[in-house]
Amino acid sequence: MMKATPPSARYTLRVLSRLLAYPDAELFADLSPMVDALRLEQALPRARVEEIGQLCAHLNALGPWEAQARYVELFDRGHKTSLHLFEHIHGDSRDRGPALVDLQQTYEKAGLLFDANELPDHLPVVLEFASTQPLHLAKDFLGEMVEILNAVFSALVQRQSPYACVLAAILELAGAKAHAVEIDPEPDMDDAWVEPEAYAGCSTHGQSRPGTPQPMHFVRKSDLPNQHQGVSA
Repeated sequence: MMKATPPSARYTLRVLSRLLAYPDAELFADLSPMVDALRLEQALPRARVEEIGQLCAHLNALGPWEAQARYVELFDRGHKTSLHLFEHIHGDSRDRGPALVDLQQTYEKAGLLFDANELPDHLPVVLEFASTQPLHLAKDFLGEMVEILNAVFSALVQRQSPYACVLAAILELAGAKAHAVEIDPEPDMDDAWVEPEAYAGCSTHGQSRPGTPQPMHFVRKSDLPNQHQGVSA
């Protein structure tokens, strides 16, 4: 027998949004009530709620300092696990700006004023907006992002992160099924930000590689064009 569609996922979406936000002191005070809210609303399968309960217990065991450090390393320093959804589509290209504007206008057309410290495409912001919409509209809205959400889910699974269950829950609310796909390994952050050698380290561009002799060329002053010669009194 199929489970009936829940009349609302308002509180569930807000819980998922909060779990993906930076784990500040307020989050730790709300961990237990958030799991209770998930169980009460019954918008997710029981097994998924239990997984999220285990995530909350894991965060509580880590404590704020360690949880915050791991959050930054996972979501802020990882490109493939970034919670800024348009980064997975547009990167840092100029196309991302108009996409962000369009998303913000979507919020405004729904009668909401966007006032957040994050960009409109930050997943916790996206979920907060979805929580204000009727369930069928929230499902359609999140359904447009399924491929991105599944890519982030796959990256979290690859890194064996307990946060993967939150992305799986979002996909289920969007009417999809979380399935990990193979993704290319992410380059080390230090390698990604390494500065290239000046002139590509090629002598044909004006200098040789560091540590090799630098050629010097001497030209007689009399061989220089007139405009480069000194002016005599």
